Amino acid sequence: MQFRIIEWDQGWNFIQEGIMNLKRRIAEGLPENQVSAAEIVDMYTTIYNMCTQKPPYQYTQALYDRYQRTFEEHITSTVLPSLKEKPDEFLLQEFVKSWGDYKVMLRWMSRSFAYLDRYFLNWRSLPGLKEAAVKYYRDLVYQEVNAIVREAAIRLIDKEREGGEIDRALLKNVIDIFVEIGEGQRDAYEKDFEGYMLTDTRDYYSHKASRWILEDNYTNYMLKVEECLRRERDIVSHYLHPSSEKMLVKTVKHWLAVYANQLIGKKRSESGCGGDCLTVDNIEELSKNFIAAVVLEQQVPAQCSTLFQQAEDAAMQE
Repeated sequence: MQFRIIEWDQGWNFIQEGIMNLKRRIAEGLPENQVSAAEIVDMYTTIYNMCTQKPPYQYTQALYDRYQRTFEEHITSTVLPSLKEKPDEFLLQEFVKSWGDYKVMLRWMSRSFAYLDRYFLNWRSLPGLKEAAVKYYRDLVYQEVNAIVREAAIRLIDKEREGGEIDRALLKNVIDIFVEIGEGQRDAYEKDFEGYMLTDTRDYYSHKASRWILEDNYTNYMLKVEECLRRERDIVSHYLHPSSEKMLVKTVKHWLAVYANQLIGKKRSESGCGGDCLTVDNIEELSKNFIAAVVLEQQVPAQCSTLFQQAEDAAMQE
């Protein structure tokens, strides 16, 4: 049986037309399941034939080069322009959309070019289709915008700390990209997001606590400590990576304890009392004692008129 030779221009024009149709569907926001399986099969068959023809009509390396160039051109012509000069929340929305669309394109492209993954790339020790495409996004998009994305995300976290309403689902999707871009490792998340977020947390609570010790007595300060710790754990549960909880809570406890000790020191100097300082380990326990005191006073107010004073005096002597 005589097979018809597919020359480069003929074959690549057909493949390119299929890629353009795929990109158009993605741009229009059509569901992924509406991508025509028949088109993908036709593209796969064409690519297979172009890879298995005898030289000089064997185009495996050229197809791999064009596969990579397709993603590079998509990034420079579509992804990067969409992220230019966007304000905070719109930038985050576009960042999430661009990554989502890119992954859809990657899934269908890698299916069409699957023959390369199975036979050619392993043999040549070249990056796989997914690895190559993710590397382009990481090098050309993520490295370009991760700093401004991080800053926008941290501003939203601080907005929620101030009691503002934010889109938690959007923030979780953004932070998930910092994890996904590392392909199973948390290196990018820890280096490009978590470290900066912890620094911002330190600055935020240092500033807040320095004001609270001027405005509040010990009782009110400890009630705020309990509320802050509850809120930070809530933040972790809704959109940060679970691995961040330990360091985040430790950072908050440390800076709240630092300023609580200033408040305690002031009262001790006035009363002539001595004693040990609060630590990261015991500040939360003491704050919980004050919450328990609040609940008890609300339930039995007549019998608890001196409850807070007793708790505060006990803390002075810890």
